[in-house]
Amino acid sequence: MIRAYKFLMRPTVGQQGALAGMLRDHCSLYNAALQERRDAYRHVSKTMVRYGEQSAQLKDIRAFDPECHGRWSFSSQQATLRRLDKAFAAFFRRVKSGDKPGYPRFRSDKRFDTVEWPKDGDGCRWDSTPHDPVTRVRLQGIGHIKVHRHRPVAGNVKTVSVKREGRRWYVILTAEQTRPEPLPVTGNAIGIDMGIANFLADSDGDFVPNPCHGRKAAAKLEAAQQALSRCKRGSKRRRKAVETVAGLHRKVRRRRLDHAHKTALGLVRGHDFIAHEDLRIRNMLRAPAPRPDPERPGGFLPNGAAAKAGLNRSISDAGWGVFLTILTAKAACAGRETMAVDPRNTSRQCPQCGHTTAENRPTQAVFRCTGCDYQAHADTVAAVNVLRAGLARREAQPA
Repeated sequence: MIRAYKFLMRPTVGQQGALAGMLRDHCSLYNAALQERRDAYRHVSKTMVRYGEQSAQLKDIRAFDPECHGRWSFSSQQATLRRLDKAFAAFFRRVKSGDKPGYPRFRSDKRFDTVEWPKDGDGCRWDSTPHDPVTRVRLQGIGHIKVHRHRPVAGNVKTVSVKREGRRWYVILTAEQTRPEPLPVTGNAIGIDMGIANFLADSDGDFVPNPCHGRKAAAKLEAAQQALSRCKRGSKRRRKAVETVAGLHRKVRRRRLDHAHKTALGLVRGHDFIAHEDLRIRNMLRAPAPRPDPERPGGFLPNGAAAKAGLNRSISDAGWGVFLTILTAKAACAGRETMAVDPRNTSRQCPQCGHTTAENRPTQAVFRCTGCDYQAHADTVAAVNVLRAGLARREAQPA
C-alpha cells in the first residue's frame, strides 16, 4: 500500500530564494509547454503535441538555457510536463462526458506551488536514519535542507514533492509499505448519521458536536478581507494582507483536518463495521434554480437562495467529504469494514415498526412515530437505520 507523509521544511534564507527560483523556472516550463500545445493546435492544422515530443525537447532546452533550466533535475521537469499532460487528459475526458470542460490555464508563479520528483534518488534524496535527530532532504540545485520529521517514515520512499504554503515549505513523501497488522477484533458495529447541528450521531445514541471552525473564524476572516479590499493592488500592504487572509484559511483547514482525523480514529479503534450515508455532497451544494415571475417579464420570484446559501456554507464548514475519505482510509489500514448506504428516508422510518412518513419527524431533532408512538432523537434514529441497512447489504453481498 502507498502512504503519504507531509513534513515541515526549515530552509535557510538562501535556500528559500533557491526554492522560489525553482518554482518560477518550473512554472515557466509549464506555461511554455502549454503555449506550444495551443499554438500547434490553432496554427498547424489542429496538430496535437504529446508529452513524449515535449519531453524529447528538454535536453535542448537545458543546453540552451543552463541558468534557468539546466540546474534543476531532469526528472522533476519531466514530472511538470506530465502534470500538463494529465490536465489535458482530464480536459478531453470532461469534454467526452459532457461536463464543463475547464481548458488548462496558464499559471502565475504565485499559484504554481509544487514540484515533484518521481523517484527518490533521481535529483532528490531523502536522508533519514532512525537514530539521527536531524533529518534532511537533498534537492538538486539547492542542497541539503533540514526537515522537521515529527514521525518516522515506514516503507520505501517512492516519490518526493516540495510544496509552498504561504511562507512555509513542506516536503511530501509517498512510501510503499506492507499492509499493517489489523487491529484486534471488537465485535462492535456502528452506524453514523452526518449532520450540521451535531457533526455526527451514532447508533449507540452518542453525539459528536460540530466544531464550526469556519463560523468561529468568520469575524477574523471578514475583518482581514475588508482590510485586503482597501489595499492598493501591487502594494506591499496588499501582499501582507493576502498572506493574512491565506493564513487564516489555512488555520481553519488544519483544525478541520485535525478534528476529522481524531473522530475517525475513535470510530475505527472501537468498531469492526462502520456504516455511513452515501452522500452526494456536490449535489447537496447546488444553488436552487431561479423562478421566473410570469407577471413581470425579466423578474424572478423568491426561491430561497439566501437560506440555501447559508445551508451550503454550513455543509462546507462541517467537511463531510474530507471526514468520510479519512474514515475510509483509516478503516482500510486497520482492517475494518465501511459501508455506504442510501440515505433516503433514514430519518423518517421508525426503527421499531418500520412506518415511514414525513410526519414522523415534526422538527429537526425530534422523531415521533405516528404509527407506534416511538420517540427518539431524529439523528439517532437515522444512524440506527443506516446501521441496519449496512448490515443487510453486507449479508446480501456474495462471499
